[in-house]
Amino acid sequence: MPFQKGNQLGAKKRLKRPLDKETIAFKGYEGQKEKLKAVPDWQERLREFVERLVSELPKNE
Repeated sequence: MPFQKGNQLGAKKRLKRPLDKETIAFKGYEGQKEKLKAVPDWQERLREFVERLVSELPKNE
């Protein structure tokens, strides 16, 4: 039985911060996509890595 539109039940993501509506995309090397999907919690770990990467940028003041 499919869920009805607007249903309040079901799985909800519990994230520390809200997600941006725009996606981040890049082309990886061959085979990386499949290997990445095998990593547990890969999306959240990648978000944390990107946060560290951009925080290392010099601040223009």
